[in-house]
Amino acid sequence: MSVTKVGVVGVGRLGSAHARILGEIPDCELVGVADSDGSRALQVASGLSVDALDAATLASRCDALVVAVTTSAHHPVTRMALESGCHVLVEKPLTPTLAEADDLVDTAERLGLFLAVGHVERFNSAIREVKPLLSDPRYVSSQRLSIFQPRGTDVPVMLDLMIHDIDLVLGLVDSPVESVDAVGIPVLTDSVDMASARIRFSNGACADISASRVSAERSRELRLFQPSGYFSLDLAKGEGEYLRRRDGVELAGISRTRDMGELSLSDIVERVPIKGDAAEPLRLELEAFLAALSGEGSASVSAAEGRAALEIALRIENEIEASANVPVQDSRGT
Repeated sequence: MSVTKVGVVGVGRLGSAHARILGEIPDCELVGVADSDGSRALQVASGLSVDALDAATLASRCDALVVAVTTSAHHPVTRMALESGCHVLVEKPLTPTLAEADDLVDTAERLGLFLAVGHVERFNSAIREVKPLLSDPRYVSSQRLSIFQPRGTDVPVMLDLMIHDIDLVLGLVDSPVESVDAVGIPVLTDSVDMASARIRFSNGACADISASRVSAERSRELRLFQPSGYFSLDLAKGEGEYLRRRDGVELAGISRTRDMGELSLSDIVERVPIKGDAAEPLRLELEAFLAALSGEGSASVSAAEGRAALEIALRIENEIEASANVPVQDSRGT
């Protein structure tokens, strides 16, 4: 099997993790790293015994690049990589705008290259365990809270944090989006720091998604409701439980033989632990990307899927901007 030569552009916290893992994957050669902060690039490169190069030179020496620069630079860096003949895994969101996203999708297709988007929650152990158990989810609720940090604040919270859950919901509910309603406010930055959105699907399913990057604590929770039961997942821990309706149990039948006041939850449902494996989601994401390059079946998130999540995130942003400009009626009628 041939070795895939890979580089990483942007080696902040996440990019340096990409570089570390790529240096450990068999049949993959980490050629080098690049960063706008030259001293940072040298530090990471030295620790991994690879070269620190400028992005264009790195692209010329690689088969594929991971792009983990700030969101505002996703388009120019990814386009340069594609035009250099590299397959690309670009961190989420694909780009800040749909026009830029469409340009990258078109460029990759024109050049016959694979463009993937780093929606790493797809590889969360709890999500991987739950997917085979899902059957027509009708309601989804997600909450993602993060402590404030300057990284990522070049875009609103919908593109920084909420897009993780938008992508998950779009992948879990197999139906077109029918409508989007949203509210949100800036708190510590000039863009939206807290947001809540309701997404309705054509099949009648509904998802409520909330995200904040100014919380006092961290939390990543996802709940899914379907006719057979209810999933409660802690994505930070990669675990949860499935409260599944017991086979053959019907409330009408129970009520004829027992006093309803005597019933407990355990009479109706069984608790099924959701405990994923210890595999590192980022490693699985990179392995899926490399597998796609070799023509194997892969769970890598395509550019089209990344664009779909971006489109909904931008619709949410537009809804928030529209609601912020709605005149408020004075209670005195003036």
